[in-house]
Amino acid sequence: MREDLNVPMSKGAISDDARIRAAVPTLLHLAQRGAMVIVVSHLGRPKGVEPDLSLRPIAMHLARALDREVHFAEDCIGEPARVAVGKLQNGQVLLLENVRFHPEEEANDADFAHRLAALAELFVNDAFAVSHRAHASVVGVAAYLPAFAGELMEAELTALHQALDNPRRPMFAVVGGAKVSTKVGVLRNLLNKVDALLVGGAMANTFFKARGYPTGTGLVEDSALVEARQVAEKAGRKLLLPVDLVCARQMEAGQPLRIMDADRVEAGWMALDIGPKSVALFTQRLRGAGAVVWNGPMGVSEIRDFSDGTKAIGEAIASSGGYSLVGGGDTVAAVDALGLAGRFSHVSTGGGATLEYLEGKELPGIAILKEA
Repeated sequence: MREDLNVPMSKGAISDDARIRAAVPTLLHLAQRGAMVIVVSHLGRPKGVEPDLSLRPIAMHLARALDREVHFAEDCIGEPARVAVGKLQNGQVLLLENVRFHPEEEANDADFAHRLAALAELFVNDAFAVSHRAHASVVGVAAYLPAFAGELMEAELTALHQALDNPRRPMFAVVGGAKVSTKVGVLRNLLNKVDALLVGGAMANTFFKARGYPTGTGLVEDSALVEARQVAEKAGRKLLLPVDLVCARQMEAGQPLRIMDADRVEAGWMALDIGPKSVALFTQRLRGAGAVVWNGPMGVSEIRDFSDGTKAIGEAIASSGGYSLVGGGDTVAAVDALGLAGRFSHVSTGGGATLEYLEGKELPGIAILKEA
């Protein structure tokens, strides 16, 4: 089974186990039905073997989450893996060492994929979050074994399909975050699907500058001004930008704050959240939504002083009555931090994979499952 157990670590301890918890249902389902479950995952971006990025601590945490023993193999291929697999009994779970300790993983090396596949009889991909990567443990193994989607994978794809491909109307997208350049593909693809596109966060500054508005010392992507103009022209009246902004002189807690009109940000000040008029405007637009896709916070939500806009828009989406899909690491973190967890139809664990799906790209890990 390919799982995404790439959890954030701090001083050797897991700081957020959401991905481990998300993997439990499929693992438990298979183990309870008597399967010998061999789990493959990566952690971080190691250059060769890096002990600090070993999955051994993850095995212990996974055992607690599953309420059953999780065996551990010191490597994902070769003698350590073969011996560990050979000792497995029905219903037992084995976690292999970090698959990215081998450069062949990211190269999707056929021989490496074959050595992984030789350990098992069936392949289950439950790691939607890495399915935009054409890696050996995501794509390569499926060339050698009958391949299936896990329950988490199925839930992610069902949610994305319901929100994007067959939405109830009206359909809205709320897109925030820092940069236009990283989300221009998302913006263009969503414009073909939505009834309104609501843009907040620092990326709104780039749209403002493209219109000739002063943006003070706020973050602006000068290299994306042309793309912002193109998106705005294509969107026409579908595009909704903030009308006022919460500004400070520095991006730090405890700063004096001022509300400024979006087209009148003064020199020496930076926009760090959407203002109360924008919250009211966006909330009004979202009322009665059939479906809402939300990707990206409305401001620097990790600092309490600049989190009100993100929380208010999250509340508006959750209360809209529509099918709500939340995606993106920063957005999911904001949902948890601001007490909005459990309020949405689906919160994606996908990160980059969700972003690429929102762009309309085909994900290699999904494509190979369809073939298999």
